[in-house]
Amino acid sequence: MHKTIRMNESDGDIDLLHDIGSRMAAADSLHEVLNRIMDVVTVAVRCDSCFIYIIEKDKLVLRASKNPHADVVDQLQIAVGQGVTGWVAEYLQTVALPEKAWADPRFARFTNLPEDRFEAFLAVPILCRGNLVGVINVQHREPHNHSQREVRLISLIGYLVGAEIEMARMELEKNQLAEQLENRKTMERAKGLLQRELRIDEETAYLMLQKQSRQVRRPVHEIAKALILLEDLKRGNEQAHA
Repeated sequence: MHKTIRMNESDGDIDLLHDIGSRMAAADSLHEVLNRIMDVVTVAVRCDSCFIYIIEKDKLVLRASKNPHADVVDQLQIAVGQGVTGWVAEYLQTVALPEKAWADPRFARFTNLPEDRFEAFLAVPILCRGNLVGVINVQHREPHNHSQREVRLISLIGYLVGAEIEMARMELEKNQLAEQLENRKTMERAKGLLQRELRIDEETAYLMLQKQSRQVRRPVHEIAKALILLEDLKRGNEQAHA
């Protein structure tokens, strides 16, 4: 009977790993990739919380959470070496704490998250070619002895998804750079319009855009886009009546 249970469990793990491949192949953006990984992790280990941190420069940034935390996702940052998560990132080793995770000397509170009071804590590194990509945290409200299967399975997931996360992160960075370049072009055009219309210098034009941005509480590049749109509409109207 015991042997049969192990075989069924093994079959389930194979199906789970196959599911990882299919989910990753269908993923697009970084957050979509991370949400798919989180779905897989929470199927592998029935947990009360799952966080995924991604290394960006010298910080671990919280990029995905099983529980809704709109105020900290994409905002919370942890230094490598700080807390249990930072320790895992520094030493590239798994940590499994079955109870009273907060009592571990490496534990550190970073915010008022309710997960800080959860009992059990499992953290595994996400790697790509031996380099750190991020950390997966799995937590339980009550004490939980992480089985060897759970630890090995989540660790394996950390190895398998590293390359896909790195690709998605690089794509995100590329898109952000392209957006920054486009915003810069928009700002230059908007400043040029103000300079010609009001006969002011470039610095004064920029300060005007900034002032309007503060007044309406919108990003300055959106103000620039609106100005350009108004100018385009004005030109179109003049040409229609010419």
